[in-house]
Amino acid sequence: MDYVGAIYRPPSEAGSLLLQVTVGCSHDRCTFCGMYAGKTFRPKPWETIQADIAEARTAGPWTRRVFLCDGDALVLATERLLTILHEIRTQLPWIERVGVYGDPRGLRHKSDEDLGRLRAAGLGIVYHGLESGDDEVLRRIDKGFDATEAVDMGRRLAQAGIRHSVIVLLGIAGVAGSQRHAQESARILSAIDPAFASALTVTLVPGTRLHQEHERGQFQLPDRFALLDELRTLLAGTRLTSCLFSSNHASNYLPLQGHLPEAQGRLLQLLDEVLRTRDERWLRPEHLRGL
Repeated sequence: MDYVGAIYRPPSEAGSLLLQVTVGCSHDRCTFCGMYAGKTFRPKPWETIQADIAEARTAGPWTRRVFLCDGDALVLATERLLTILHEIRTQLPWIERVGVYGDPRGLRHKSDEDLGRLRAAGLGIVYHGLESGDDEVLRRIDKGFDATEAVDMGRRLAQAGIRHSVIVLLGIAGVAGSQRHAQESARILSAIDPAFASALTVTLVPGTRLHQEHERGQFQLPDRFALLDELRTLLAGTRLTSCLFSSNHASNYLPLQGHLPEAQGRLLQLLDEVLRTRDERWLRPEHLRGL
């Protein structure tokens, strides 16, 4: 397989075939992200993608899923995505779902008809880094969209029958904005009502603008229990129809998972116990945390 640079994928795509169809991220301005540093965004040549799919065919049906890398392959033109999806379906007929990172920027030039065609061709899930439901936070971290656009994205994906996995970033608003960030994120998450939602914890990556702000004293990351209090506010404020919620990413201090709304009470009860006792034995050790 032809891979350019480090390759990233959602935790739930750990067993998937990773097919790199773009290099880098078309936005690449989020203040906290260093994943695509040093990569100039570009679509990969069709001949390279086609050769990778042909190589995957020789390995046989070892997986049922494909994830299209890099950072936001959904920005590719609809016709290019359809060509890729058609080739996957033709050459790898055992594949049941194709996933991709995407956000409202990738949908701005796609009609509802385009989304329907992509779904029919095999696009099954879009992973969306919302990060926050607070427009002020989204502006400060330079996400390139606002909360209203995120809600509209959720509506359009649901209408097309494409599953939606939304990521909220604990700590991204700093100490001062922590609770407002959690409250607004809960409100927007409820409005989106995705099938999957996850909370990750921001990591200060050297070389990023957020790390530089931290070094200058302009950004202060909440401590471990303040992050859990943020998570509690987020979880308590969500009103979801049927969602698998998790905070079990390696960046988090307290791994949680459950279907909402059924597990909401149980998860909140656990968070309340941890926050009441402040017992660090509940928490993931620092040396086991990571991106």
